[in-house]
Amino acid sequence: MSLTSSLEWLGRQGTRVAAASILVGLAIPPLAAALKPIFTAAIFLLLVFAFLRVDPSALRARFKAPLLVAIACLGIMVLTPVLFGLALPHTGIDKLGPGVALGMMMYLAAPPIMSSTAFAAMLRLDTALTLAVLIVGTAATPLLAPMIVSYFAGNALDLDVSQLVLRLLAILGGAFITARLLRWWLGNEKIAANKGAIDGINAILLFLFGVTAMDGVTARAIAEPSLVAALTALTFAIAIGIYALTTLLFWREELEKSLALGFSSAHRNMGVLVAAAGSGLPELTWIYFAVAQFPIYLLPALAAPVVHRLLERRLPGGK
Repeated sequence: MSLTSSLEWLGRQGTRVAAASILVGLAIPPLAAALKPIFTAAIFLLLVFAFLRVDPSALRARFKAPLLVAIACLGIMVLTPVLFGLALPHTGIDKLGPGVALGMMMYLAAPPIMSSTAFAAMLRLDTALTLAVLIVGTAATPLLAPMIVSYFAGNALDLDVSQLVLRLLAILGGAFITARLLRWWLGNEKIAANKGAIDGINAILLFLFGVTAMDGVTARAIAEPSLVAALTALTFAIAIGIYALTTLLFWREELEKSLALGFSSAHRNMGVLVAAAGSGLPELTWIYFAVAQFPIYLLPALAAPVVHRLLERRLPGGK
């Protein structure tokens, strides 16, 4: 089997590979610790291949008709965290311990995950829309996230806005330039002909990212099993609820679009806020960040058969 064929096969198993990364990271803690230094590089490369994977003309068309992107970003970056923040005092989440509410608000105020376009491709959803929402949401994060988190989670966290802006500019700008250079070098036709191989590379990067994200989780789960279980259940409930609600709100759009927006809204890149916060996070906020990776990596594998069945049923009718 050639390298290209192997990558294409791996790309078709992408959601399973991502789910396996969580299990491997939990089962082999030393491996997760050893791979931790590549964490930022994996995020960057995922975004490079996200830019590379999407047809530039499709992305330009999405921004030429920006209403759907604008509405989606307003819902994802403003309405969702604000509504959850308003409901927070009535949920009893603070009873889980200090820092949990802060972790939840940081998660909800964050932009979609950098790998959202890679997951969208694996699930056969609208990658151009996913990338457009990712770009706008990430660009808006330095303006919106600090205000939302500080308002609803008190002054428990002092976000370094300048550091956050610089980090986001470096990741987004650097990835965009790298992808443009690769597209110029390889050409549109060659990239289009190798989309399956690109999906395979994305699967490898998702695996590495997932393993590194599990660094330290096993030890925490052994020390505080009931707490970790409760936080895990909370993150799954939030992700599933947001996914279902967002998909229903955009149900009149093409199914590839409504499901893509549901995925983008449910899975957030809390890591970028954690990185900006530095070492000042409460311990339980770190735990929340770790277990919040479970639904991000496990739900796509669980949802893939349902998503594919829904898409296949829509094909005969057109939309």
